[in-house]
Amino acid sequence: MAGHRARFLVSAVSPRDYPPADRPEIAIAGRSNVGKSTLINAMLGIRKLAKVSQQPGKTRQVNFFEIDESFYFVDLPGYGFAKVAAAEQEKWGPMMETYLRTRDNLRGVVVLIDLRRGFGELDRQMLDYVQAFGRPALLVFTKADKLKGNALRNQIREVGLSTGLDPKEILVTSAVTKQGLTEVWRELNRLLK
Repeated sequence: MAGHRARFLVSAVSPRDYPPADRPEIAIAGRSNVGKSTLINAMLGIRKLAKVSQQPGKTRQVNFFEIDESFYFVDLPGYGFAKVAAAEQEKWGPMMETYLRTRDNLRGVVVLIDLRRGFGELDRQMLDYVQAFGRPALLVFTKADKLKGNALRNQIREVGLSTGLDPKEILVTSAVTKQGLTEVWRELNRLLK
């Protein structure tokens, strides 16, 4: 995980702001405060590449990061946060739709889900939305360090029931303990080929 060269490129609100589609990219989607920026930083071993906020709804544009001069990570605005102005939230839908529809180099979308909250209706809608554009989706559950022992096992079982996934196939991560990051990289490398 360590040893990646990464840099922030641009925050975009429309295709004219996007970097050239000259390399593959992986988008990161999820509810507000699910840990998108935190996971990007943990996966790259760089503490402050993607800005992390305790306040939900801070990512309001499509943020592009160049990784190892070979691909892009794209941090999408979070969904489902009620305290962001309705007018602002209404911009996010078309912005994300335009991004998903127009990026021919998009190899997949990682949909992050807070393991403590489980796979909810908004997560299902996002998964369906991504798949409606013909984009491969990878479900990754975050914040595993917040659950211990039986609570963790029970939640993974519940997630399996709600997603239809075999609990052994569920990607569970923790940016704190680094749990699951190697497995996520394995799946990302498969998508990037």
